[in-house]
Amino acid sequence: MALSEERVLEALRTVMDPELGKDLVSLGMVGEVRVEGGRVDLLVNLTTPACPLKGQIEADIRRALAPLAEEVRVRFGGSVRPPEQYPIPGVKHVVAVASGKGGVGKSTVAANLALALSLEGARVGLLDADLYGPSQAKMLGLEGRRLQVDGNRKILPLEAHGLKVLSMANLVPPGQALVWRGPILHGTLKQFLEEVNWGELDYLVVDLPPGTGDVQLSLAQLTRVSGGVIVTTPQEVALLDAERAADMFKKLQVPLLGVLENMSHFLCPHCGKPTPIFGEGGGKRLAEKLKVRFLGEVPLTLALRESGDRGLPVVAQDPEGLEAQAFLRAARELAAALSVQAFLTLPMA
Repeated sequence: MALSEERVLEALRTVMDPELGKDLVSLGMVGEVRVEGGRVDLLVNLTTPACPLKGQIEADIRRALAPLAEEVRVRFGGSVRPPEQYPIPGVKHVVAVASGKGGVGKSTVAANLALALSLEGARVGLLDADLYGPSQAKMLGLEGRRLQVDGNRKILPLEAHGLKVLSMANLVPPGQALVWRGPILHGTLKQFLEEVNWGELDYLVVDLPPGTGDVQLSLAQLTRVSGGVIVTTPQEVALLDAERAADMFKKLQVPLLGVLENMSHFLCPHCGKPTPIFGEGGGKRLAEKLKVRFLGEVPLTLALRESGDRGLPVVAQDPEGLEAQAFLRAARELAAALSVQAFLTLPMA
């Protein structure tokens, strides 16, 4: 039988998306099929630009088409599947990054996860909701910049390294303490969500303050949060507080997307030897206990600390570096978790 588009599509019905458990054709992921002689040119539209299993999908496609075609060219596109109702105009997903306690590097993780998602091709914003201790302006090189408004009196986020960024640090003088109670915090967060021109975003990453307080509650009340990420170190004390943060998401009916272990070990800048100064395997054990994805381990390195102080996070500074690659892997797992969640909660077209 002559090679045809119909035969190609029939073969592709045997190729499953490893995350979603359905075939590419039924999922509507096959965008374009061109057949010329014994050649097949195929466009596959993934459910996220940051798909972690792209290589496996391509290998499965080639295996399915090998008996039919002499040559197969696979091209990938990708767009983030939106929810049934956008949580914020133009924003598909709000992702909250939380920790049960301070000092675990949550803001560093939030900034680098956002940058990693952007590097993978998504449109990303970063909201610094740690209103008492905003640090994203410093970490992203935006200190001293002031926020502006557009013609509709909407706040315009600042831009850094391809991200749209909004932080209280760009509204108040450096070092000024915000002695605010819950209602003021709620009102400020409401303004940051509803009175900002975020434009079109696939993901808005929200850097929450440590703990389980007013800002976390307000975020869940003010918008539909697609999911939460827990940041912890391997240390037992940190894990206890991280579990409380996970319980907070459960009580607020926010899906838990995964656990990321920061400072998993210290890498000596001289000999490269890893030293587990906070213990080992705690983040993975917590993810298993909570039955969620383990997003991976990020080492503690001199470069990671220096990059934040310099306003140039490691993912922007050295995307091929060890630390940046850890964040990129975590971002792909996070994007996959959001894709699965969207598939499970939305009616298929």
